Amino acid sequence: MKKFFLKSMGCKSNQFEGQIMAEKLIQAGYEGMSKIENADFYILNSCSVTHKSDNEAFYYLRHAHSLGIKTILTGCIAQIEKNKLLKEDFIDYVFGNEDKFKIAELLEEDNHYAVKDLMSETEFCSVTLHDSVKTRISLKIQDGCDNRCAYCIIPFGRGKSRSADEKFIIDEINKYAKQEYKEVILTGIHIGLWGKEHNKNILYLLEKIENYTDIHRYRLGSLNPHEITPELLNFLEKSEKFCPHFHLSLQSACNSTLKRMNRHYTVEYYLDQIEDIVSRFKNPFLGSDIIAGFVGETEDEFSITVENLKKSKLSQIHVFPYSIRKGTAAEKMDGHLPDKIKEERASVIKKISAEKYQKFLNDNIGTAQEVLIEKHLSKGGKYKGVTRNYINVLLDEGEFNSLKNVVLTHDMLLENAAFFAK
Repeated sequence: MKKFFLKSMGCKSNQFEGQIMAEKLIQAGYEGMSKIENADFYILNSCSVTHKSDNEAFYYLRHAHSLGIKTILTGCIAQIEKNKLLKEDFIDYVFGNEDKFKIAELLEEDNHYAVKDLMSETEFCSVTLHDSVKTRISLKIQDGCDNRCAYCIIPFGRGKSRSADEKFIIDEINKYAKQEYKEVILTGIHIGLWGKEHNKNILYLLEKIENYTDIHRYRLGSLNPHEITPELLNFLEKSEKFCPHFHLSLQSACNSTLKRMNRHYTVEYYLDQIEDIVSRFKNPFLGSDIIAGFVGETEDEFSITVENLKKSKLSQIHVFPYSIRKGTAAEKMDGHLPDKIKEERASVIKKISAEKYQKFLNDNIGTAQEVLIEKHLSKGGKYKGVTRNYINVLLDEGEFNSLKNVVLTHDMLLENAAFFAK
């Protein structure tokens, strides 16, 4: 029996796709390994969102190759760089972002290269995860991106926006509900574009999920500010299934920087939007992405971002230093900053994020929450669960895959705070 070790980097879509790849290999008779050295194949489902992620990917592949293991590179790096990767002596196979779902057949045929042209692809590749030991499960509803943000290479790794058929989505969610999953996470590269090619939108889909599925609750992936319309919020506010967990793709808190990034909204717009969300939902989780040290970011622009982030009612900020991506508009811009400055600015925002997240936790102490219990921890005997508003809690008692109503205490959140402040 051939053995594999699979690692997925990056976004939730990539994590979901990695699970599907593993499932397909197991169905074909392969055995998944928990240690690299025991595998015949090392499979890296890569991310190319930053230059650092590229370097990490090549480090992992070189390490596996040094152990005498056949290496397979798939994901966004494989899709963008294509057959030139086979020139590297530490890469044996290169499979594109949709070709990876045929991984078992490709290996059976000893096909070392398969990368479809996704820029000309118009149909969504419907892939299904049949089995998972988790209590929450992801469902990919969209792929690709039609935006051309100045810093981003991902559209070239994922192609144009393509939406899953609504019947497929409803059927999949009901299948998961019958399998006793309590929560589904709707993922994609840009889920706010769902239905665009058919003159539909994410609100239309969520109304269908609300009315025609039996799932207990659902959670949304990242949305751009202009995709969170008053109509969408009106609906979500009344929803019985929606988890009040928003992840806003903000990227900067300075208008001049947003303009250079080719992001089509203002800071004032999304700060008002955040206020609106907070007024509608009880203790919603509001996460965000921010790039520190984008091309040409002056000290004044960074100070504006810092002040706006401080006054915002965000719960947490995922920050990363700007990374040059070959082939993007930002690559050719003047004013690239030294890595040291980018790292220093990222550290400032990380500190703001840690303070905001601690405040978010403190504001939730004493509140009644529905907790989905996900696992029984061997260390300490506690039960780990997650609330609707995305707080990980530790409970003294519970039952796997059950829903438990609790009043949050400081002790329940103690270890969670340390975990999420990283």
